Amino acid sequence: LMEKLQFLLLDTPPNELTEKETVQYQESILELQNLLHQKYNGATEHLLKTANMYEDSETGNMQAVIKDKNVTFCIWANLKKKVRFKNHVFCDAQHGFQLPKSLAVSSVAVRILHTRYDHVSPLWLQCQSVPKLELLDSEELTQHSKDNVEEPEEEEKQVREEPGMPVEEEMCSDGRKTAISFKEQSNGIADINETTEEETEKKSEILDIPSQGIWLVFMCSITKEETNGKEAAITDEDIVDLQRFVPVGGVYHIDALQLPPQVKQIKDWSMVELLDGGVEAYPYPPEEAEDTTPPPIQITLRLPDNVMYFEDPVIARWDPAGQQWRTDGISNITYEKPEKSVTFEMGAFYTIALLQDAHLNMPYQAWKLQPTAMDEALLVVTTVFATVQIQIKGDQCMLSSVVVEERDVLSHITGKWTSPVDLRTVLKKAGVNIFPGEYSHKFVSVNKKAALAEVRAYQQMALVASAFAFAWSKWNLEAGQEQVVFKVSEHLKADSDKDWSLYMFNGQKAQKLKITESSEAFSEELEEDSEFHSTLYHMLKDSASKEAIDRVETASFLFIDVVYQLLLATRVLTYS
Repeated sequence: LMEKLQFLLLDTPPNELTEKETVQYQESILELQNLLHQKYNGATEHLLKTANMYEDSETGNMQAVIKDKNVTFCIWANLKKKVRFKNHVFCDAQHGFQLPKSLAVSSVAVRILHTRYDHVSPLWLQCQSVPKLELLDSEELTQHSKDNVEEPEEEEKQVREEPGMPVEEEMCSDGRKTAISFKEQSNGIADINETTEEETEKKSEILDIPSQGIWLVFMCSITKEETNGKEAAITDEDIVDLQRFVPVGGVYHIDALQLPPQVKQIKDWSMVELLDGGVEAYPYPPEEAEDTTPPPIQITLRLPDNVMYFEDPVIARWDPAGQQWRTDGISNITYEKPEKSVTFEMGAFYTIALLQDAHLNMPYQAWKLQPTAMDEALLVVTTVFATVQIQIKGDQCMLSSVVVEERDVLSHITGKWTSPVDLRTVLKKAGVNIFPGEYSHKFVSVNKKAALAEVRAYQQMALVASAFAFAWSKWNLEAGQEQVVFKVSEHLKADSDKDWSLYMFNGQKAQKLKITESSEAFSEELEEDSEFHSTLYHMLKDSASKEAIDRVETASFLFIDVVYQLLLATRVLTYS
């Protein structure tokens, strides 16, 4: 339920969610968090009261491990209080700890609660601005498409009367662009003489992307004042910058608890002393040790198999007072990559997360989008660490494979059809982030492009993706900010994209370049016998086969929408 509420906060368009509803959702999440931890504390108290019933035959202490798909619950009770106690490993979970002598002889219990979700990080991080796409429901979408086909002249007249419609921008209080609404797509199409009325109607239906409910929304998740406050706080080098690093693999709640009075068997009766406070934390370091540094606790965590750590993770502790992740208080970190474990020492018992640079897979080394059948395509994004393949079919997409060091990984999330929004969430949770966020440009060497050129290029590419393959070009970096360059090839059969051509597009003008990928220098010189066109579709039509054009004109608008969402989410023209 908490995940559903967070998804609603992330995915609902700002104009459909009132401030009151947002506050209600956030309060509900906090209440559910508290309820969940009350349940865990209740289960902990019940187990500890009957700890002597679960006594381990070898050590004389109590241990238990309870696991499900979302939680691993490990509890250990120090029943024998042996001064020679060294460490303990929960065999079923491979988590472990080593206690200082003062704790080894105390009535203490240690709990490691691993939740595979993160409900600790602040909500401003979980709901921070990312590109979002909204789609009209099917009835509105169908009616809107019909209206555009039946009354093309009226709509063109409306566009001419409202020259400000093509791009609308709203500004946040800090001056950032927050919304770009593309309400027209055929500004140059009217200049092209179509051969038949039927063809004109087809183009109107296919090329008018807004009639299919696609538009881009950049939200401001925090105000200027909040941003300035956070940036000022992050000058403390011990505070983790959550614009750059993200928790991966969930959260580990590591607690020392006071061992409650144990159950005593008297004849046929089981008797236990009841305490009013419930389960209580064991104070460590003790208050009297303020002037001295007590020995640290050593913790070993077995990392989950369902996430990827491409580099040594950053170990951080949660600071509830400051509502932030911090790295101070943690030392002597050892990361064993083959064993997938990390060992570290900490001065007290903390809630721990393993964080990873959200941008280590950016910029991409290459990308490619190619059709595989009617209304089907494959998007391949190659990064320094991984090659990610996403299959598209109709109105859904699927993670086909993630290859790291020539090995297929993350098999638990591959082969499942889902929406682009869900796929993005699943991949980011698994530690594979190929989706730039609001702050990504601060941490990645970005190939900056004008929004008009970049977004309209994604729209035009999506329109013809059923018959044409697109790929990365090194000349995109040399083309300047106002235009994008990419490779294009007609692709109707397997291995039919060997004849690549270079195209340049600035959002209003498309042209075929004379240079090739292997040319020595960049040039904007046109290919011989080619002309400028206002759209990529009409540019490609000059040299395309009839079969390719037929495919483009009959492509499903839902397929076009999914391709567009994925291109916009990955931003391959800017982050490659």
